[in-house]
Amino acid sequence: MQTHYPHAYILNVVAKDRPGIVAAISKAVVDYKGTIDTCSQTVVAEFFTLIMVVSFPQPLAEEKFSRAITDPADSKAGVHVHLRPYEPGALAGAAAEGENFVITAFGANQAGVVLRFSRYLADRGININDLYGTVADGQFILVGQVRVPNRWDIRMLQADLEQLAGEIGHTVRLQHENVFFATNQLRLPRFRPVERRSIG
Repeated sequence: MQTHYPHAYILNVVAKDRPGIVAAISKAVVDYKGTIDTCSQTVVAEFFTLIMVVSFPQPLAEEKFSRAITDPADSKAGVHVHLRPYEPGALAGAAAEGENFVITAFGANQAGVVLRFSRYLADRGININDLYGTVADGQFILVGQVRVPNRWDIRMLQADLEQLAGEIGHTVRLQHENVFFATNQLRLPRFRPVERRSIG
């Protein structure tokens, strides 16, 4: 991914969720003349978590920038900031030449479901770009956007996944992301293209 400015950083923030965290982070970026090149944010179990690529025209004073986000005068302290230089790169090997698919699985909530599916994907060089899991009415629901290398036969992967899911009483489906979004009214904003333009 190409950043807007030459000095780019990975910014990760975790905090007890409350209104205004994104605004505080965005203000710090703007105050330092920077821009947000890409970001992903969610709330899990009442905890806010965000990861961004931010870039600046000049090298950043990292500790000072972090303090601008974790203002000690803030009565709702507990914001944890991790900042590191961004080193652009691409997915290794055939994964970079693949296509994005959406895997959906649901079934009885039990230990090891995520491990079972993620291990299968990892063993085949299939990268997980985005992952969401939750429990509703005793059912564990898993939705993931994955990058499937071109060398794999999708019908074979689907058959393997169905067998894997059947062993634990789950239902699973693998669809190209274009088909998934075209055939489901549910739109998942967390699933965005890997390449993103500068947004702030």
